[in-house]
Amino acid sequence: MSLAIVGAVLVALGLSLTFAISHDAGSAERAVTSSSRTSLPVVGHVFVINIENKGFRRTWGAHSKAPYLARTLRSRGVLLTRYFGTAHHSLGNYLAQISGQGPSAAIQADCDRYTAFRRTRADVAPQQAVGSGCVYPASVGTLPRQLTSVGLGWKGYMEDLAVPCQHSRLGAKERWRSATVRQQYATRHNPFMYFRSITGHPSYCRHHVVALSHLRYDLGAESTTPALTYITPDLCHDGHDRTCADGGPGGLVAVNRWMRTWVHRILRSPAYRHDGMLVITADESDGVDEDSSACCGEGAGPNVRRPGIEGGGGGRIGALVLSPYVAPGTTSTRDYNHYSLLATLEDLFGLPRLGYAQTVPRTFGTDVFRGY
Repeated sequence: MSLAIVGAVLVALGLSLTFAISHDAGSAERAVTSSSRTSLPVVGHVFVINIENKGFRRTWGAHSKAPYLARTLRSRGVLLTRYFGTAHHSLGNYLAQISGQGPSAAIQADCDRYTAFRRTRADVAPQQAVGSGCVYPASVGTLPRQLTSVGLGWKGYMEDLAVPCQHSRLGAKERWRSATVRQQYATRHNPFMYFRSITGHPSYCRHHVVALSHLRYDLGAESTTPALTYITPDLCHDGHDRTCADGGPGGLVAVNRWMRTWVHRILRSPAYRHDGMLVITADESDGVDEDSSACCGEGAGPNVRRPGIEGGGGGRIGALVLSPYVAPGTTSTRDYNHYSLLATLEDLFGLPRLGYAQTVPRTFGTDVFRGY
């Protein structure tokens, strides 16, 4: 009996079945039964793109300087108008998306030194490491290691990465913080470099954390497109820098130009067109929209008083979800944050929830997936 027939029978019985397929290069396809916590479509390939320091009004408002994103792409997906960052500054938000960990004081400061995270006492609920520093020990769970454990592929694609798995020496001052004409990569926007379960295995890390240029080839077939594709543009194209290192315009103008190239390629790819989901969001709110608001019962965490420094979170940023499984041009007003995104991905791939992903009141549901 085919998977499609099995799925139809289960749906008729009021049950939920999701199959997540491994598409790591050279690996065989395998099915993984997902959580039945919510009704989800059969998403086999997830793409996540983060831009930098943009509040909801700047990115998605009527006067957005990224019209391709705010209007053209917006018309093809569902806009989550109540999606929030979880921290200030940047790094804590990226780490939340792949581990469910709240920030330490060093992480709030974007880890000027690439130091090891030192535990000071036993972990506290929900799976929060207690201590100080930046690079978590191998025992701290991550979405990438979860995916590997069930045979699903993942890759981080980092624009302007000079070599795979690029990071500073442990304990040293961070080398890649500001853009230069030669390189505009920032380690703090590459969350995979803050977990020894990844960086402690050099060949594994080099295979999975690569330059953005690799993505063009990997999108060519489903068999070379991983289950999780996590993309970070450089300091120019993520909108972080107002003026790019080459003197050209940065901000949302640069974001718009980059999106026209790379999102277009993703949407044309066999993997996306078959069973894909693309999530475009920001790390945190900043600039004219800067706020530290939070949602979804976000906890303060054991290592800092306020994740947002001045408040409970990283502010309202919004997120756009594109997929064959959503209704184009729609809107969701339900509250979500980066921990909600992690929980959604774990549910899609049939994985247990990590850290603060265990505490969110909801994951993406029929408000998002209503076009299938």
